[in-house]
Amino acid sequence: MLVLHESHLMRSALTSLLGAERDFDVASASWNDSAQGLTSADPRVCLADAECSGVDRLTPGGTLAGQVGGPERGLVVLAHPDRPGMLRRAFAARAQGYVSKHALPQRLVDAIRRVSRGERFVDESLAFSFLEAAEMPLTPRELSVLEIAASGESVAGTAARLHLSQGTVRNYVAAAVRKTGARNKVDAIRIAQTAGWL
Repeated sequence: MLVLHESHLMRSALTSLLGAERDFDVASASWNDSAQGLTSADPRVCLADAECSGVDRLTPGGTLAGQVGGPERGLVVLAHPDRPGMLRRAFAARAQGYVSKHALPQRLVDAIRRVSRGERFVDESLAFSFLEAAEMPLTPRELSVLEIAASGESVAGTAARLHLSQGTVRNYVAAAVRKTGARNKVDAIRIAQTAGWL
């Protein structure tokens, strides 16, 4: 199996934990070295933290899309129950295993074994988060507008980057504010980031 994480400390800790299992052959790689890690280790299962930005490489259109997550190479993700947007991204990456970051280590071990057999595993403590993830109110375009706005870009800059009129960008922002129940654009960005949608 291959542990993918951007933090060297977390990679080492997870590799050490999982390496204690006699039936696990564990390798690790950073997201920058993920393609090389997949080639050299040729793992049956990959483990990733849903909150790492690298998970986006596994979603449709990402550089690793189709290489991880599916019947040939299973994906297990670690997720925080309070970040339903991250579960949505992991689901888009075709993850088969979902383990809460608050779970006992044995839950992670069980998930990896199940996914390696082609089964699915969902930690029951994440069930409500999955329901929230399914109800994410923002459209992809509204999310992209908020994401650019979160970087500090102006309305004019956002419009130019997305090839939209400034009025259309303002309409998307207004819709995002309304749908999230926010007070303003900054509050909408905060809500979306807290939920893990951005």
